[in-house]
Amino acid sequence: MPVGRVTRGTTGVNRLRRVDRYLASLPQLRSTPSPLVVDLGYGARPWTALELADRLRAVAPGVRVLGLEIEPDRVAAALPHATETVTFATGGFEVPTPGGERPVLIRAMNVLRQYDEAEVAGAWARTAGRLAPGGLLVDGTCDELGRICSWVDVGADGPERFTISLRLEGLDSPGVVAERLPKALIHRNVPGERVHDLLTALDTAWTRAAPLSVYGPVQRFVAAAEALRDQGVPVAAGRSRWRLGELTVPWSVVAPT
Repeated sequence: MPVGRVTRGTTGVNRLRRVDRYLASLPQLRSTPSPLVVDLGYGARPWTALELADRLRAVAPGVRVLGLEIEPDRVAAALPHATETVTFATGGFEVPTPGGERPVLIRAMNVLRQYDEAEVAGAWARTAGRLAPGGLLVDGTCDELGRICSWVDVGADGPERFTISLRLEGLDSPGVVAERLPKALIHRNVPGERVHDLLTALDTAWTRAAPLSVYGPVQRFVAAAEALRDQGVPVAAGRSRWRLGELTVPWSVVAPT
């Protein structure tokens, strides 16, 4: 039987473009000529799985995407949209795949948000246990328009990195991501917790970079990221990612205390 519960299944076209762009940058896609990627909990409509395949195909032409949903009616509705490289099946955190093949990436966006925090570790362990060696589970949350996102990279040994990704145009404060933190962190954004410290420091750096607003929000966000790095926060990547409104840190920076 599929492991998990039926969630709301809200699906929006182009909603997951930010995390898809991130996935396309990962080396796991280049580990094999025909990598298998799973879209776990794609929702009431199959659009996100189809979009994922299109975006990953640009960097991994042989990619195959398997959309899994725990609700059989959603799978039935998706099947007419299946192609040779995008398929759909019933499944949950056990991640069933044809022939038991292990995927190199599993994307689970807006799934665990509807669970209890205490259930997260078990879901991570079970799902990541299905990955190919070196593979990643990307568990995250975003708003309905895909402008405010955050996610956690989870490997076989547990969480590895935390990323926020924001549409910079019209951004008032990076701290708005607090509303869209993954379930493992959303209840931890309180004084004394590491994720609260990170978001507070980022908001402070953003405020101090306000004079750069005359050059646009991109320059302001880059300056804020540089300020965090200069303060000793091990911010990964560099200007190319920061210019996209994306900032990644090791999990240890935000891990619950």
